[in-house]
Amino acid sequence: MAIALVTGASRGIGKATALQLAREGYTVAVNYHHNIKAATDVINQIIEAGGKAFAVRADISDEAQVLAMYDSIDREGETLTALVNNAGILFEQSTIENLSAERINRVLATNVTGYFLCCREAVKRMSFKHGGKGGAIVNVSSAASRLGAPGEYVDYAASKGAVDSLTTGLSLEVAAQGIRVNCVRPGLIYTDIHASGGEPGRVDRVKSMLPMQRGGQPEEVAQAIVWLLSEKASYVTGSFIELAGGK
Repeated sequence: MAIALVTGASRGIGKATALQLAREGYTVAVNYHHNIKAATDVINQIIEAGGKAFAVRADISDEAQVLAMYDSIDREGETLTALVNNAGILFEQSTIENLSAERINRVLATNVTGYFLCCREAVKRMSFKHGGKGGAIVNVSSAASRLGAPGEYVDYAASKGAVDSLTTGLSLEVAAQGIRVNCVRPGLIYTDIHASGGEPGRVDRVKSMLPMQRGGQPEEVAQAIVWLLSEKASYVTGSFIELAGGK
């Protein structure tokens, strides 16, 4: 079977996706930034269930680390056919008056530049013109790209707007090279990222505002990602799946 790289796979949506991809038979490259214990826990769960996985440490905002990560994947001896661009960061809730250039640039470096770098290296390995056998990429955006996240994370929302544009443009650029590129837009999902924004209980605070009256689970997002990567979605590219409870 082939390799699927999942960035930010040690927690939340990335972890749920890694576990599901392993069940589908992929060898999963579990990317993490700093928490080796969490990444090891994911790998152990996969192996205990009879799957295959290995860890690849990289800060995706750093080009040299992305190159090293892909080099380590190449050494595994299996073909990379799937990429899930999931790693992302946000900072404490803030209005625009209190956003610094440093914060904005850090968000964009990971959430935008990091996605571009990972896509670039994946295309070099998957595309027909580079001798690849094709593949699929799923970018994890956010409902914030549509809604703007006013008063909380306008910088994060803008970074996800860039991810949407990347998805559209790249899907057209590599469609004839055997690569499908799609996107999921999760809404309020129960993950640790809300703690980074200073409000761990954010989903429970605002879930009553959603048409479905509840937050989503990482596994619900993972199922959509795994479908988009699968042959069941073989004629789907440049598409967006909303996973936001109707909002």
